[in-house]
Amino acid sequence: MRNIFFVIVLLFLLIGCKTKTSTTEKRLNNNSATTTDFVITFGSCNKHNVENIFWDDILGQNPDVFIWGGDIIYADTDDITKLREFYDMQDAVPGYSLLKKETFITGTWDDHDYGLNDGGVEFSAKKGSQQAFLDFMDVPERDARRERDGVYSSQLISKPNGSVKIINLDTRFFRTNLTDDKAEGRRYRANDYGEGTILGVQQWTWLQDELNNSKADFNLIISSIQFLSDKHGFEKWANHPAEVDKMKQIISTSKAKGVIILSGDRHISEFSKTDVEGMSYPLLDFTSSGLTHSYSSFSGEPNPYRVGDVTFVPSYGLIEINVESSTALLKIMGDNGEVLQELKQRF
Repeated sequence: MRNIFFVIVLLFLLIGCKTKTSTTEKRLNNNSATTTDFVITFGSCNKHNVENIFWDDILGQNPDVFIWGGDIIYADTDDITKLREFYDMQDAVPGYSLLKKETFITGTWDDHDYGLNDGGVEFSAKKGSQQAFLDFMDVPERDARRERDGVYSSQLISKPNGSVKIINLDTRFFRTNLTDDKAEGRRYRANDYGEGTILGVQQWTWLQDELNNSKADFNLIISSIQFLSDKHGFEKWANHPAEVDKMKQIISTSKAKGVIILSGDRHISEFSKTDVEGMSYPLLDFTSSGLTHSYSSFSGEPNPYRVGDVTFVPSYGLIEINVESSTALLKIMGDNGEVLQELKQRF
């Protein structure tokens, strides 16, 4: 395992400072003789009481980080005591416990660990749920996330030859109402343009600052719900179309390098890709879902941005980054090192 040590850059440690930050920097020695500078693993939709067969595979990748993409547990409760019990069950899983000891772990939540299926701003227990999530993620008591609304955060992983910034979004705490769709096989349709929000005012400002000020070679934006796929009738960014346009504009004008969106939620895995005006490279949305269970009866759905096929067996996501060539190799991974699909992109 790489020699890893962490430098936590927190403004409240400075003498006389009155503000805090949730940005963490992790510095790593790069002793690899391979062309892969960073190994990123991530996944979502993990039932805490169902065997996850991937923990040994993920650890075997010798990753720089494992990122939770949401639905860490399936709680669906406003009983915070019970929710904490589920987190404790997940923490006690031997494979995950070993991964925690060896690998930097970060991420965000989705609806089932938030506590309400398809839930948003209306969830009455969200503040208690936030603290339970932060406890599970071992977030320090003086971290800014302990005092503000939402679990969004950023971390910088650094090596001598480059860096990767991880930007974890909270698509639950501030998300306003969805519009029901009565059509068969669909839950929601798009809101009227400009109606509602996914991230909320404060988080949008924070995200813009994170991208505008990023010097990282790659910037990974973690969104629990899909960003590009816009034709299915379930939760997605496209249910708030103005928010989609806002995200594209912020990414484009920031000129941040190597932006990739990582998503989950759907119990399928797929690559989506599109060109965005003002961006010198295509925008990718890598959906990886789920770790313990999948949409095994999947029979197809339109996605005009899809590259390749839909994977509807359990899987996890792997990204191998080479800084010098500005390339990322995205892989949908099965058990025992099986590569189910891959996509290589130069940025």
